Amino acid sequence: MSTPPDVSVVIPTLNRPDLAVRAVHSALAQTHRALEVIVVVDGPDPATEAALARVPDPRLRVLVLAERGKAPNARNQGALAATGRWTALLDDDDEWLPHKIETQLELAATAGKASPVVATRMISRSPRADNVMPRRLPAPGEPLSEYFTVRRGLFYGDGFIQTSTIMAPTELLRRVPFTVGLRRQQELDWALRAVREPDVELLYADEPLVVWHQDEDRDRISLQNPWEEQLAWLRANRELFTPRAYAAFTMSVLSSMAAPTRSGKVFRSLLAEARTHGRPGPLDYVTFLQIWTLPPAVRARVRDLIVGRSAKADKSENSEKVDA
Repeated sequence: MSTPPDVSVVIPTLNRPDLAVRAVHSALAQTHRALEVIVVVDGPDPATEAALARVPDPRLRVLVLAERGKAPNARNQGALAATGRWTALLDDDDEWLPHKIETQLELAATAGKASPVVATRMISRSPRADNVMPRRLPAPGEPLSEYFTVRRGLFYGDGFIQTSTIMAPTELLRRVPFTVGLRRQQELDWALRAVREPDVELLYADEPLVVWHQDEDRDRISLQNPWEEQLAWLRANRELFTPRAYAAFTMSVLSSMAAPTRSGKVFRSLLAEARTHGRPGPLDYVTFLQIWTLPPAVRARVRDLIVGRSAKADKSENSEKVDA
């Protein structure tokens, strides 16, 4: 490109050429065209390289890593290669709506701090339904660790951030890189560390601008349950959480990973962890018990039923507002 782009898009991928090309096309189709798309191929992958070579757009760059380092490392390498002031992250199995970057740049211009992280809502798409996430945006003054972790319902959380929604200053992504080797909660880990920087604030676009494809027949890192690894991460990063958030994460997220062990020892250990280092609320205890007593399939059906009803109610309310 003859002039530096405003935004660099970083897409990590490996052995999923069709998905990578779909993600690339959604980035190149943005209404804000002053961008570059950097696909970081996480190790040698001739099929993906060949598929990307057939995309006829000079804004596309392909960076092939010599060996596999997983998604956090690939994102870090992409940020190092970026030439735009901003870097937007996109997972290879997700898509953007055309005006995502335009909307985020407009929101970034309103920031009160020098290095805003700009996220958006997203459409979580599964074979069963579409749902908008997060269900709500942070309240003024609400600690972000509590926004991301404390539940207001038994079967779902309200706060959420996902990689493909994030746009941040390229300099910030270099200053605060993703944690290499972390398999789960990569976005949460990065966001909580980033917002501790004195020049950073988190902004959300209210509109859902990302499609998060939850294909149930595809292997995903987010479906793995490395609960012991996550407990070690939580303990090592206790300063990122308020006591309320620490307890909520332990009794909901961690417990969801650990409950399939059906181990009374693990049950007692996580309860003690939450009580010793956190401040559980009444709903945390109820959530903890239902996670450990209800089979995962039953919890999933109940959650889908509740979320589906809520989504229908939201659509009806929005329709009434338009009619009015």
